[in-house]
Amino acid sequence: MSITADDAAIGLLQELVSPDNVSADPNTLHIKASALVARLKALNRNANAATRAHKQATTEARQEMDQTHLGLQNLLYEKRHLEKEIDKCRQFASIYQDVPLYSLTEFKELAPPEARTEDALQNPHQLMLNRLSFELAERQRLDLRRKELTTQKEDLLKQSKLKLATVESVKSQIDALMKAAAEIQKKVDELIPPLPTSTHDTPTPV
Repeated sequence: MSITADDAAIGLLQELVSPDNVSADPNTLHIKASALVARLKALNRNANAATRAHKQATTEARQEMDQTHLGLQNLLYEKRHLEKEIDKCRQFASIYQDVPLYSLTEFKELAPPEARTEDALQNPHQLMLNRLSFELAERQRLDLRRKELTTQKEDLLKQSKLKLATVESVKSQIDALMKAAAEIQKKVDELIPPLPTSTHDTPTPV
């Protein structure tokens, strides 16, 4: 068992008050005792300082451990959250799965060259993205063409209605003219009696 500095100083003090030093010079004993007491006080201060330092280090270590534990808990929580999100994504039925796409052969024939490069065709994910983009572009193009044809159809219908209205108007005018002509003919017939006819006036055939 090792002897500490405190134990050594206390031992020296005990020697000063032992019966062996009864005949020693009191001043000398006082000086030695004062020196030993001062040494004990210094050792006590150092011990208190070391204790405070140890407590501070322990507190800091505990705080650091708590922070580390909290960080670990946060990481575990985030890990569980991400795992749940990954499971949701794996179970999620994306709408593109129900979208009828151009077949791969049609895509290779119709898609722009930059969308069907060798690297893109070898990458399933990029290939699906390119096919979806091409499908969207084609549907937008066809929808625009449909709108153009719808506009043309509406214009033709308007023109047809205008022509039909014109024909109906001309027909009404002709009917009105024919009716007026019939009225005029009737009045003429009333004003001019018909010529009399006689059988002897008819020339005899030779």
